[in-house]
Amino acid sequence: MTPPIVREHGGVSVIRDDLFPGGTKARFMPVLFEGAEEAVYASPAEGGAQTALATVAKDLGKRATIFVAARAKLHPRTLEAARLGAKVVPVRPGYLSVVQARAKDYAKTSGARLVPFGVDLPEAITRLADAALATGLDPDELWCAAGSGVLARALDKAWPRARRHVVQVGRELAREDVANATIHVYPRPFSDVAKAISPFPSDPHYDAKAWETMTARKGPGRVVFWNVAGPARP
Repeated sequence: MTPPIVREHGGVSVIRDDLFPGGTKARFMPVLFEGAEEAVYASPAEGGAQTALATVAKDLGKRATIFVAARAKLHPRTLEAARLGAKVVPVRPGYLSVVQARAKDYAKTSGARLVPFGVDLPEAITRLADAALATGLDPDELWCAAGSGVLARALDKAWPRARRHVVQVGRELAREDVANATIHVYPRPFSDVAKAISPFPSDPHYDAKAWETMTARKGPGRVVFWNVAGPARP
């Protein structure tokens, strides 16, 4: 396992997984291809998992298929996944429920492995907790963005005594989704970008919103922020 790189930004220890190929989700996605040649994912247009999946598939010599809402101009995340070799299937109408249904049907007929929303896998918790501990950090307070809550649950496993905060950037989260971390709801939709720019490369739909919230609300002591991924490459 490659330990995460940690850098100091504004007095906060930032776990810089924007420096890890494919970002945080790429740390555990190889498990999806164990016994499978192809993985299929229904992605929000701006979702970072599509590029993580494409990165891992390329590295392993496997196939990634991304179902995503059809748009006049595909989001840079989707274009990046395509450049990495993923097969992109635009879906109309583009409601996420329809996109997910089409991906599920494709997986059934093709034999591809269907990736759950947010890549919510038991193996993800273990691998991310191990990655967190490999940093050698001992935080008093933790912050991250949350979609499915996988990272938040992993951080609870790694550092259960730390004050844990998540920033909800998409679907509504329950306390059990994030291992009882304090939930801060970002006031704008997932499709909107953050108001503030972080001092390191971060996804404007995701991590940058959590950084913006954290800078206004963080407490005392050793604060750690987990940056899942950088912005899409143009």
